[in-house]
Amino acid sequence: MTKEKFFFLICTSLLFASCSPHQGLQYDPSNPVEKLQFDIAQQFEDSNFVNAHWGVLIKSLKTGETIYARNEKKMFMPASNMKLFTSSSAMVALGPNYRYTTRLVTNGEVENGILNGDLIMVGSGDPTISGRFDSGKVTITFEQWADSLKAIGIQQIKGNIIGDDNCFDDEYYGAGWSADYETDYYAAQISGLSFNDNCVDIRIAPSGTIADICSLTVSPNTRYVNIINLTSTVAESDSVNDIYFERKRGTNNIFVHGKMSIGKKPFIESVTVENPTVYTVMALKEVLESKGISVLGTVVDADDFADTIRYDNSKQLASFTSLPYSEIIKTINKPSQNFYTEQVFRTIGKERFGIGSMDNGRAVAFPILSLWGVDTVRLRYADGSGLSRQDLITPNDIVSILSGMSKENSFLPFYESLPIAGIDGTIKNRMKGTTAQGNVHAKTGSIGYVRSLSGYVTSSDGEQFVFSMIANHYTVPIKWAEKIQDAVCVMLADFRR
Repeated sequence: MTKEKFFFLICTSLLFASCSPHQGLQYDPSNPVEKLQFDIAQQFEDSNFVNAHWGVLIKSLKTGETIYARNEKKMFMPASNMKLFTSSSAMVALGPNYRYTTRLVTNGEVENGILNGDLIMVGSGDPTISGRFDSGKVTITFEQWADSLKAIGIQQIKGNIIGDDNCFDDEYYGAGWSADYETDYYAAQISGLSFNDNCVDIRIAPSGTIADICSLTVSPNTRYVNIINLTSTVAESDSVNDIYFERKRGTNNIFVHGKMSIGKKPFIESVTVENPTVYTVMALKEVLESKGISVLGTVVDADDFADTIRYDNSKQLASFTSLPYSEIIKTINKPSQNFYTEQVFRTIGKERFGIGSMDNGRAVAFPILSLWGVDTVRLRYADGSGLSRQDLITPNDIVSILSGMSKENSFLPFYESLPIAGIDGTIKNRMKGTTAQGNVHAKTGSIGYVRSLSGYVTSSDGEQFVFSMIANHYTVPIKWAEKIQDAVCVMLADFRR
């Protein structure tokens, strides 16, 4: 080979390597699949994302055919698409009918209306003892427990109210969670015993008088938190609504800062608590006292005892059984609830190994995911919910999960847990008025510079597709990424062979 020909070949190779993988793509207009592939490729060539990364895989569940692929085996931060890994593996490991049971037991005896001993709340990891998604449910549960105690004659508890959270380990946060998140509801502490999503809900409204502090009310109305109100009400003409919340690390002192104009609508902010176990038993104590049962002792975390609590001779006084996992998974996926997801991920480890932890959760999830074709060797499963920026997955992994779940007996409750375009969940306002509305069932994901959408869509002639579309490191408005994802979903919904 001559030197000139060698340099020609090198230059030609470099020229083609520098081109976009879809630049100049030709297709047969009479071939509907080729036309669809071309139209999809054009969406991901959007120049606004030239400095970003798209990872995409779309496959037919009917034929197994790859409709479109782009960086499908590259690693991406998934954000809340990580919930697909957790919720699917839990559906297989626990089953749709799995329920949590939280028990109220005592190590004492009742004599003349007095419980001579402690009242112990034994956690199971249940995330659903919560009033935030089912108003009033928590109060009813604790009030029912109080009524149960009164029915057996208990009017006074001489001992303590103890919270036993030892079904989980003591890692309260996911790996890689930012310290900046600690006040925010989406980073609530993880615990074997939990209440109200381990948050208090603070309602704030402006005063009717300029310079007065704003009005704050807390739900549940508990002494467990200390609210420091540093707000002020300003004139209506200022049109200010600049309120922010800060819980000091390691405490339950919540500072509320900022200004709010007269006439602004009240709003509710959920703020996390420190030590959910003690928070839970404090809430129970307060309800018991409100129902006329006096408590002479205090509230205690079982971890504060030198010895492990023994239940050999304990007596169960009451219990709470959750809804089945087929319902719990809807709260994981439709509103994209981090707390529920983290609790469930540790639960699958608890059920297999006796204690809930990330390591035990992974030990249960990985074999299930691997059977579906997920590359668990390269997978980085840092937390259950996707809040961590250490999570790394591929679009191919997600499509493998969605394809694998479609063959499981428990597919229907999994499918029904996903947000529905234009109808509910995190995509209730997307794809409205298109053929994708009511059709696309898909999980969203969003953290800084990440927007993902993965799920199922059915074509106009009944062919079901599974897809994953993930954008990383974009610096344009998030709506621009959503516009591309939505457009592709509509193309798939409109498609006919």
